[in-house]
Amino acid sequence: MVVNQPLKSKIREWELIIVGGGVAGLTAGIYGARSGLKTLILEERIPGGTLTEIPLIENYPGFPEGVSGMELSSRLVKQAKKMGAEIHELEKANELDLGSEEKTVYTDAAAYVASAVILALGSTPKTLDVPGEEELRGRGVSYCAVCDGAFFKGKRVLVVGGGNSAAVSALYLSGLASEVWLAHRRDRLRAEEALARNIRDRGVKILWNTIVKEIRGKEKVEAVVLLDNKTGKLSELEVDGVFIQVGEKPNSEVAHRAGVNVDEEGYIIVDERQRTNIPGVYAAGDITVCPVKQIGTAVGQAIIAATEAFGYIRRPYYYKG
Repeated sequence: MVVNQPLKSKIREWELIIVGGGVAGLTAGIYGARSGLKTLILEERIPGGTLTEIPLIENYPGFPEGVSGMELSSRLVKQAKKMGAEIHELEKANELDLGSEEKTVYTDAAAYVASAVILALGSTPKTLDVPGEEELRGRGVSYCAVCDGAFFKGKRVLVVGGGNSAAVSALYLSGLASEVWLAHRRDRLRAEEALARNIRDRGVKILWNTIVKEIRGKEKVEAVVLLDNKTGKLSELEVDGVFIQVGEKPNSEVAHRAGVNVDEEGYIIVDERQRTNIPGVYAAGDITVCPVKQIGTAVGQAIIAATEAFGYIRRPYYYKG
């Protein structure tokens, strides 16, 4: 790796660096700092990550009435700081050097050195890759109902997807838009039954076996072209907005360049102790191969990763490396 000369004078030492400040990164920060490690969390956006985009979380233990992603994120940030973790927001990790005992994380601001690193880089929404999607992004095409839903009050919108994220987005938008459709390529939703029941009760119209083939509009979204994958019939639906919720892709490029093993889809491979193939490097949350992408699993993985990192750094009597 070629390192810019100015950064060499800005190296700052830590015990634990967590790359990513979503739910996994913040949880790891809480446990790392609480264990006494000098802990830094680097987040390229604002702390909370995609958690801040979830309107209502109903399946996280301890919140029977549900909790907004923004509220849960705020609590995690407050707790991490209270425990002593330092959080740098709007600071992206551009490169990693993980090949030696000391690990280095390079950002535009500085080079940070630590004994251990936890990768909690999360994921990015997948796109449909259909005509009109990129051209109309931000002009009716959205990947975040919480971020953009208010712009569609009293309008007609289509949500694309069949999982929990799509169902939650449809529910949220049903309280704003005049009409909400949900297009799913199969004849059954992947979302939890409680969510599926709620969207039906809220009047969301489900388009089964339906694929979006094109998004049309000049200055903004005006319509979508839909394909019934059972009959092969094409149709056009007039809408003002399209909210795409068809899954995520892991933000693992920077880790993979540094030698961290990933699977064929780009998810970081970890063992039962959240260890990667590089000693002293761990991963947690949506970026890992764990098949269940939930807040609860991200929290559990982060706790294990932080506990393992503490053992790796401090070598307590019970730690088995």
